[in-house]
Amino acid sequence: MKRILMTLGLSAMLWNASAQERIAPSYPLITHDPYFSVWSVTDQVNSSVTKHWTGTEQSLTGIIKVDGVPYSFLGAASKPYTNVLATSDDADYQFSYTEFAPAANWKSIDFNAAGWKTAGAPFGDLRNGAKTAWTTKELWVRRTFELKDPALKDLTLKLNHDDNVEVFLNGDLIYSFIGWTSNRFSYIPLKGAVLKNLKKGKNVLAIHIKNTIGDAWLDAGLISSAPAVKPILMAEQKRADITATQTSYDFKAGGVDLSLTFSSPLLMDDLNLISRPISYITYRVKSNDKKQHQVAVLFNASTNLAVNTTGQKVKVSKANAKGLSVLKAGTVDQKIMSRAGDDLRIDWGYLYVATPTGASSSQYVLPLKDAVDAFVNPNQTAKSTSAIGTKLSLSTQLSFGQVGSTPKEQYVMLGYDDLESVQFFGKNLKAYWNTNGDKTFENELVIAADSYKQLLKRCDEFDASMYKSVLDAGGEKYAKLCVLAYRQAISAHKLVKSPDGELLFLSKENFSNGSINTVDITYPSAPLFLVYNPELLKGMMNGIFYYSESGRWKKPYAAHDIGTYPLGNGQTYGEDMPVEESGNMIILTAALAKVEGNAEYAKKHWETLSIWADYLSKEGFDPANQLCTDDFAGHLARNANLSVKAIVALGSYGMLAEQLGKTEIAAKYKNMAKEMAQKWMQMADAGDHYALTFDNKDSWSQKYNLVWDKVLKLDIFPKAVYDKEIKFYLKQQQAYGLPLDSRRTYTKSDWIIWTATLTDNKADFDQLVNPIYKFAVETTDRVPMSDWHETTDGKQVGFQARSVVGGYSMKLLDDKLNKR
Repeated sequence: MKRILMTLGLSAMLWNASAQERIAPSYPLITHDPYFSVWSVTDQVNSSVTKHWTGTEQSLTGIIKVDGVPYSFLGAASKPYTNVLATSDDADYQFSYTEFAPAANWKSIDFNAAGWKTAGAPFGDLRNGAKTAWTTKELWVRRTFELKDPALKDLTLKLNHDDNVEVFLNGDLIYSFIGWTSNRFSYIPLKGAVLKNLKKGKNVLAIHIKNTIGDAWLDAGLISSAPAVKPILMAEQKRADITATQTSYDFKAGGVDLSLTFSSPLLMDDLNLISRPISYITYRVKSNDKKQHQVAVLFNASTNLAVNTTGQKVKVSKANAKGLSVLKAGTVDQKIMSRAGDDLRIDWGYLYVATPTGASSSQYVLPLKDAVDAFVNPNQTAKSTSAIGTKLSLSTQLSFGQVGSTPKEQYVMLGYDDLESVQFFGKNLKAYWNTNGDKTFENELVIAADSYKQLLKRCDEFDASMYKSVLDAGGEKYAKLCVLAYRQAISAHKLVKSPDGELLFLSKENFSNGSINTVDITYPSAPLFLVYNPELLKGMMNGIFYYSESGRWKKPYAAHDIGTYPLGNGQTYGEDMPVEESGNMIILTAALAKVEGNAEYAKKHWETLSIWADYLSKEGFDPANQLCTDDFAGHLARNANLSVKAIVALGSYGMLAEQLGKTEIAAKYKNMAKEMAQKWMQMADAGDHYALTFDNKDSWSQKYNLVWDKVLKLDIFPKAVYDKEIKFYLKQQQAYGLPLDSRRTYTKSDWIIWTATLTDNKADFDQLVNPIYKFAVETTDRVPMSDWHETTDGKQVGFQARSVVGGYSMKLLDDKLNKR
């Protein structure tokens, strides 16, 4: 009962929504790391298939039966279909193919393909799970099939291709595309003349594909709508609520009220919890009509959570954990870290679903398409606790018995043991919770079950405390943004220990280029971690310091990254950002010293910091043509905001030197920074604002890098500079925020909040920040919070699910360090 009362109190204190209101662009359900991350993309959690942050379906579904009547309350089934020509995720099949340009009629029904080879699909890179290796530039394939009745009402091309493709049906071009579909199937409806061209008897699907660069892939088939089935009633969603660590929903299902809560206990004062990928899904039921009702709940977790592509075969089995019923699932192949990149899902390690053992629960595995029906219509489907196949469901059935006005509660745990997490300069590293490899995930599930009540109480307390802090710092809409950012920012990292025993909190540059430990991802993310656990920020910086200090990175400025996730074996980004990354590392080291009250971390890396500071003293003030963190905007020479970064970094280095008792160095660099600032004010002055570049006074940009001068109290730039810029920015506002600069109308939301933190005027702060919240609740792009959007119409330009939203906490950090 205490738990229930606390939750009700939180809902009143935080913000919640009726079924009609939106409170997030996408709702976090399971959030632990870049691979174990499941979201609901609609305001009604039971109206869409749940997805990985990349957009790939990773289905979680829930059905409640009240007196035998089923209601859907979580997720939705994928649209059912009938295979006309199965793809590899549904059945094994073969293509006839040639790697050399065939005769012109190669795509027709009557073409003689006797000289062609035959092999199993998909075609592509064997390391990515292809059945047949494709290494040539081009490929021509044919697949013949028989139709007894060609009068199909509809037909859809189901296609996964990399790269450029032309698809023919019975000799006619039905689809062409230049590009690739990024490791997932596309569904292309075929209508009109295409359907009329189908033949009774023999038909042929023919494809020409060209690999332009990188990986190669081809998997294709044809599907048609499945016969209609009787729909299940929808539970009525009454409320949705998001707190820092939890997402909850309230439903009405006939005579029963259901409360559903997803808890990912990312409490930053507990590194084991941050690292241990186990979430709780809590179900609480009670009668809403003063009558007794028989209640049971079904939870399904798709094995698609354990694969990169749906065609990969998975093995499901029972696992042993004291006091728990547990199912686990993982790919048959278990190719650990065999690929690196951005739009990828994990396909090694094991997904776990666990619940306390007892007469009230049972577990089994079924094909995903049958899992709901087996619960709705029992005794019609044989059930097992082991299977091998594709698109399976790990099903957990919870019986609540007779339910009255006294609430009853049960829970399920969803976890993922990745076995090996990342590679760090040639060595595979396990997750922090199992650094030495002497623990089992089954035992971690037991520990998680034993601490269930205590841990959810800690989550409730933190959620309330965190919300109060951000509310006091910036007001209601600012607070809501910070809450939305919390789990997203943390779960875009993986926590491990280096071979030398140092903490590594390694980011993945989600929906960008997939880099691991990117410095200009760390920089905007830092405020959240400076507030709640500076050790995690050190973990974001340690890998970059190691890269330079080991001699692997030999340049006199900081690297951009250490590889492509999950392989951290050296920078893979194609171009350096010398001023950007060096400035970032020095400023963040100074921020750590400010928060911790000592410069011991700087002392440890002083030689490296000195090399970078020396570089900035020569190259930072008037930067050459180069990229900055806003690399999507292109190269820019004489970038005034990048110059600010260099100046603030030099002042930060002087501050660190002073703390370490290096008085001469401190005086030199503090004076240097102040002299540069005076010169900057003259060169960037454009009348009522400061320019984007020193040589274009008709331009402007957000000078978000100035915020560290204020937050760290470096006293480099006069307050009049901040005031002048803020006054100008308020005139440039669009409906969904302040543009990044005068070149385009798009923006970066993290930078807006940094810019807003420059003002001490609450009204000005709100005027800059509130449009970001408007974007969050009005954008038509239903993805985890994008930090790069269009200010005129609220559409996502790019990026999603990135850790940089941790930068929303900049105002909170300023309050923590300098609250007046």
